[in-house]
Amino acid sequence: MLDDPLGTTERWVVERSRTVVVVFLVVTLLFGLGLGAVSTEAGTEQFTEGTPSQEAFEDVTREFDPLFGAETGTTQLIQSERNVLSQETMLRMLEALDRLEDQPGLRVNATTSAAATVATTIDPNATTLDAQRRVLRRTAPSRIDAAVLEAASRPGFRGQLSDDFNRRSATASATVAVVTHELPAAPDEAAGGGAESPLTSIQLEARALVSQVDSDIRVFGSGIIAAEFSRVIFDSLIVVVPAAVSLILLFLVVSYRDPFDLLLGTLSLALTLVWTFGFMGLAGIPFTQFLIAVPPLLLAVGIDFGIHTINRYREERVTGSGVDDAISRAFDQLLVAFFIVTGTTVLGFGANLTSSLAPIRDFGLVAAVGIAFTFLVFGIFLPAAKAESDRLRDRLDLPTFGGRPLGGEGSRLGRALTVGVVVARRAPAAFLVVVLVGSAASGWYATGIDTSFSQEDFLPPAETPAALADLPEPFRPGEYTVTREIEFLEDNFQSAEGDSVTIYVQGPLTVDSALESIQRAARNPPDSFVAQGRRARSESILDVIDRRASESADFRALVARNDIDDDGVPDDNLPTIYDALLTSPRREAALEYITEDRRSTQVVFTTKGTADQAEITADARAVADRYRFPATATGEIVVFQSIAALILRSALRSLAVALAATAVFLVIIYKLLEDRPSLGLVNLVPIVVTVALIAGSMRALGISFNAFTATILSITIGLGIDYSAHIVHRFVDEYDPAAVPAGGSLPAGSGRTGDVYEALTRTVTGTGGALTGSMLTTTTGIGVLVLAITPILGQFGLLTALSIFYSFLTSIIVTPSALVVWNRLVT
Repeated sequence: MLDDPLGTTERWVVERSRTVVVVFLVVTLLFGLGLGAVSTEAGTEQFTEGTPSQEAFEDVTREFDPLFGAETGTTQLIQSERNVLSQETMLRMLEALDRLEDQPGLRVNATTSAAATVATTIDPNATTLDAQRRVLRRTAPSRIDAAVLEAASRPGFRGQLSDDFNRRSATASATVAVVTHELPAAPDEAAGGGAESPLTSIQLEARALVSQVDSDIRVFGSGIIAAEFSRVIFDSLIVVVPAAVSLILLFLVVSYRDPFDLLLGTLSLALTLVWTFGFMGLAGIPFTQFLIAVPPLLLAVGIDFGIHTINRYREERVTGSGVDDAISRAFDQLLVAFFIVTGTTVLGFGANLTSSLAPIRDFGLVAAVGIAFTFLVFGIFLPAAKAESDRLRDRLDLPTFGGRPLGGEGSRLGRALTVGVVVARRAPAAFLVVVLVGSAASGWYATGIDTSFSQEDFLPPAETPAALADLPEPFRPGEYTVTREIEFLEDNFQSAEGDSVTIYVQGPLTVDSALESIQRAARNPPDSFVAQGRRARSESILDVIDRRASESADFRALVARNDIDDDGVPDDNLPTIYDALLTSPRREAALEYITEDRRSTQVVFTTKGTADQAEITADARAVADRYRFPATATGEIVVFQSIAALILRSALRSLAVALAATAVFLVIIYKLLEDRPSLGLVNLVPIVVTVALIAGSMRALGISFNAFTATILSITIGLGIDYSAHIVHRFVDEYDPAAVPAGGSLPAGSGRTGDVYEALTRTVTGTGGALTGSMLTTTTGIGVLVLAITPILGQFGLLTALSIFYSFLTSIIVTPSALVVWNRLVT
C-alpha cells in the first residue's frame, strides 16, 4: 500500500534532492508571511469562555449592572504605612486620587477612600477631593482621630482598612481606595488579538502618576494583572528559548560531531518552527501561555528525527555504501518509522481536541499540525539536504567529521544499551509481570492526584528567583507586582471572610412565595458560608427592601400590610412592593439585585476564608437547589472550580482517546506493513508503563492536574511512543524468523537474522544510540521550562522531561522482553 508513494518520494529525495530543498525553502517563505499575524492572549478568560458557569456569571453581570449601558472598570490604590489614618498619609492619598481625577484620559467618574470618608465626617459639605484635602489640612490631629472613630460606624469604612485597624488609637497599617472609570468601547476584535485593553492602559498610566506622589501607594487592578499576564509570556520565552537552544546545540554538537550535519539539523528545526508559527498566524490562533510548551515539544520530536536520520545514514556509510545508496536505505527504513511515530504522536496530541476547554483544544491542534510539519521537514527535506551536502562535500573534497554512528556495537554506550536484552535472555516473562504489577501500583497511587485551577496558577512568583534576577539584560525578567499585591490583600484585609458566591435565580418573582424562597434558602447555612446566627450572611433584594423600609414610613407600612406571617418579608402583592421600590431613591440599589421585568434576581453569599474552592462550590450548588425557581450557583470561585473539574475530565478523556486511537493505529499499520498486527500491542506496553510512572510521579512530587499538566498524560503517549516505535520497527527490519540464526554478532545492515536476541542487540545498539542522543537533548531542552517565570510552566517542563526519560528507559529495558514474549507466542 505504501510502496508506490514511498518509492516515488525516495526517487525525488535521492535523484532530485536539489529541487526538493528549493521547494521546502519556498514553502517556508510562504509560511513566514503568517508570522506577523500571530497575536497573543493571556489570563484565565481563555479557559472560562463558553463554560456554563461562566455564561451564568456573565448573565448576572449584564443583568444587574446598575449603570445599564455604561461600561465601567475599577482601579485599587493600595497604601501601606505605619498609620494610613494619619493626617499626612491621608493627604497623600487624596492628592493621588486628585491627580488621577484631573487626568482626562483616565476617565475617572468616582473615587472612594477612607481619607475621603474621614474628611466628609468632619465637614459634610466637602464633596470634592480639593475640598477634602483642605479640610484635613486645617483640622487638628485630635479632631481627625475623633472623626475616624465616628466614621468607623459607617457602612463600608471598615472594609477599606486592614485587619489591624484600631478604633481607639485611630490607626491602621494599610488601606485600599477605589477609583471607578467610565471605559470607552472595547477595541474591535478585527484589529488584532494583541490590542491592549482600555483598563490596562488606564492603570499603567495611573501607576506612573501615583508613583510621583507617594511610593507607598501602589496601583492594582485587572488591567495590571492582564499586563503582567502578557509580559510573563515574553519574559518566559526570552529566558527559556535561549537556554533551550544553548543546551540543544551543545548536545547536537555531541550527537552530530560534524559542522555540516549540525547546520542541516538546526536549519530543519528552524523550518519546523517557522511553518508551525506561520500556520498559527494564518489560522488566527493566538499565542497563549499554554502554547509556550509547543516549541520545546516540536524541538523534541525534530531532534529525535534528525539524529535518527543522520545516525542511520552513517550506519550505511561505514559499511562502504555511497551517498545515494546510504540515503536510499536510510530513507526506506526511517520514513516508515517516522510515519508510525508521527501518526501516534499526532493522535496523542490530537486527543486534546476532545477537551471542553478551548486553550487545550488549540494546544492539541497546533501541536498535532506541528508534528506533521516535523515529519515532512525531517523525513523529506533533511535527507535531501544531507544528500546534496555530502555530494558537494565530495566534489570539493571537504573533510568529514564524526562519521561513525552513535552507540555502535563494542562501544561503551552500545554495551550499556544491551541491559534490556540481557534481561530478555534470562527471564522476560517474569520481568514483564513485575513491571506490569509495579505499573498498576503506580497507577493506583496516582488516583490521589489533586486537580486545581486558579488565577494564581498563571501569575509569576511574588519574588523573582535569584537565579533569574541575576541574569544580564535583556534576559533579566522585569519586576512583577501582581502576586505580591494579591498576597498582601489576602493577608491584611477581611481575614475572617473569603470571597463570595452568587446564586442566579430565574422565574416569576411576582408570585407570593418568591421573596420567602430567598429568605428560606439562607437559613441553616453550610459550613463554608459565613453565618449570622442561623442565617447565611448575604446581600439580596431583601436587604434593599429593609433599607428602604428604615428610611420611609410609607414603604414600611406597605411592607407590613403585605407581610402575612409577620416575619419582615412581604409575601403578598409583590408587584406593588417592587413598583414602590423602583420609584424610590433606592432604585439603583434594587436593580443590582432584581431586573426590571422581575424575571431574575441574584443573591450574593459571603464565604469563609478558610474554606477551599471545591467545598464552597459544592455548598453553593446545594443552596441553589433550595430555591423554588431554577437557580444557578456562579461567581469566580464556582467558575474556577468548574474549570478544575473540566480539567480532570479532559485529562482522563484525552488519555483514553489517545490510548485507544494509538492502539488501533498501530495494529492497523503493522498489519499493513508486516502482516503482524499484534506488534502494535507490543509497541504499547512500554507506553502504558510510562504513563503509570509519570502519573505516580505527579502525586509523589505534589503536582496537581492544572491547566498545563492536564495534557501531560496524552503528551506522554504522543512523545513516548516515539521511542518504542523506533525500537519495534528496527527490530522488525532486523529479525526474520525464517532466516538462519546468525550465530554471532553481525554489523547492522549486513542482513536480517533469525536469532531474536541478535536482532534485539542490533536494534538497541543501533537505534538505541540515536535514542540516547535524542533523550539527552530533548530532556534538557524541554527541562529548561523550569526556568520559566510562571511556576506552572516549570511543573509542565519537569513532567515532560520526566516522561521522555521514562519513555527512553522503558523502550530500552522493557521492550526487548515484550518482543521476546511476543515471539514465543506467535512462532
